[in-house]
Amino acid sequence: MRPTSDALRETLFNVLGTSVEGARVIDAFAGTGALGLEALSRGAARVTFVEHDPRVTPTLERNIAACGANDACVIIRGDFVGARGRYGEFDLALLDPPYDVSDLTAVVRTAAAVIAPHGRVVLEHSRRRMSPEAVAGLTRTRVLTAGDSALSFYEPATP
Repeated sequence: MRPTSDALRETLFNVLGTSVEGARVIDAFAGTGALGLEALSRGAARVTFVEHDPRVTPTLERNIAACGANDACVIIRGDFVGARGRYGEFDLALLDPPYDVSDLTAVVRTAAAVIAPHGRVVLEHSRRRMSPEAVAGLTRTRVLTAGDSALSFYEPATP
């Protein structure tokens, strides 16, 4: 598990600004839940955490409880890409797959299927790997790098 650094998380939420307020958020590849919990602290309405590794889930549950956020959170135990379509609709998707994940396009494609028409997707990845420019109606609008990490921002393509 490689949690998002504090500096990168701060940069991410500075870029997102007030768009997080009232948002329905999905934190895929949630790990400890740092991204989703940060979204809640900045005014998100609800966060759905998706985590595949059963060894991490107890830590995620403890972190949610420590923040007093049980009523605003849902945990889905499973593979984000493999469980396509069972999540609902979200205003913001925060994607932090392992840096060695083989198919970043599949990860963004899965997010495209659950993002609202006005929503945004943010993919954290190794700066050594380029994120896809466009996937399933989403267009990459910005890439920020810090250290070994990069954040790629996606929005629905305008007609």
